[in-house]
Amino acid sequence: MDQIEDFIQCSHEVLRKLDRAALERVVEVLAATREGGGRLFCLGSGGGAGHASHAVCDFRKLCHFEAYCPTDNVSELTARINDEGWAGSLAAWLRSSRLNKNDCLMIFSVGGGSQSPPVSENLVQSVQLARSVGAGVVGIVGRDGGFTAQNSDACIVVPVVRDAWITPLTEGFQALLWHLLVSHPRLQKASAKWESLV
Repeated sequence: MDQIEDFIQCSHEVLRKLDRAALERVVEVLAATREGGGRLFCLGSGGGAGHASHAVCDFRKLCHFEAYCPTDNVSELTARINDEGWAGSLAAWLRSSRLNKNDCLMIFSVGGGSQSPPVSENLVQSVQLARSVGAGVVGIVGRDGGFTAQNSDACIVVPVVRDAWITPLTEGFQALLWHLLVSHPRLQKASAKWESLV
């Protein structure tokens, strides 16, 4: 089987194995956050930061969330990294934003973060802060979900179907899944442009 066909077949397998109940739980946490007047903070590093930025656009425009992505402001991000270190940079941003019990974090990460060994410590510290103030935590992560899955209210773990493709399949499905969320009737408030023209 060539690589293209193999990747497509693996993608089919991921779709078959996705936990539908976890998806519904994420929808419910997000809906409760918005209905309670809370804000949504989307966080990630690397590809996850790109997903977080795009997801904020969609949650704001299509779902009428008050939503933010800390990594969108490169001046503040790099100032905080310089002064507070990478591990604490996002949590410091969230403290300045007065993260509170009405709010929710949405984490995009392949591994979900880990304390030991220390991986994606910026996400770990952000989740710890959210837990300490009573804010919600949801995530779309890969592998075993790591710290995010262990400390969230609801988490979608993209199933591992091929060890060599954990990252591309996780990051690819993160985009698919947040688009599913912003299109869910429990969350969507406005039509997307092309759908509104037909």
